[in-house]
Amino acid sequence: MEEFQALKAGKRHKYVIFNLNRDNTEVIVEKVSGSTDYDDFIKDLPEAECRWAVYDFEFEKAGVGKRTITFVSWAPDPAKIKQKVLFASCKDALRRALVGVALEVQGTEYSEVAYASVLDKANRGN
Repeated sequence: MEEFQALKAGKRHKYVIFNLNRDNTEVIVEKVSGSTDYDDFIKDLPEAECRWAVYDFEFEKAGVGKRTITFVSWAPDPAKIKQKVLFASCKDALRRALVGVALEVQGTEYSEVAYASVLDKANRGN
């Protein structure tokens, strides 16, 4: 929660990636990054494993700068079924704990979490 709060405050992080520990008993922070390059974020989502992430998404709408905290549920098609089920069952509890998230994106392939796709959802929601 500390890393999420730092992201939400706009201080240290641009995104936080969460995973389950080895025993699948708790959610852990896998990576935090201050990189403002959205492609770096996409590269940090594994091709064949599930993850959750929170991204501080900044964009312009009608010439006004906006910011929306975005929750990403990443379950790529090549991920193992058991992992997908486990991540899906834990997602709601994590999502509820992350107070302040304004947008939720679910991705099974990179095009669903691409910048243009998230921007489209952000523009519809703000």
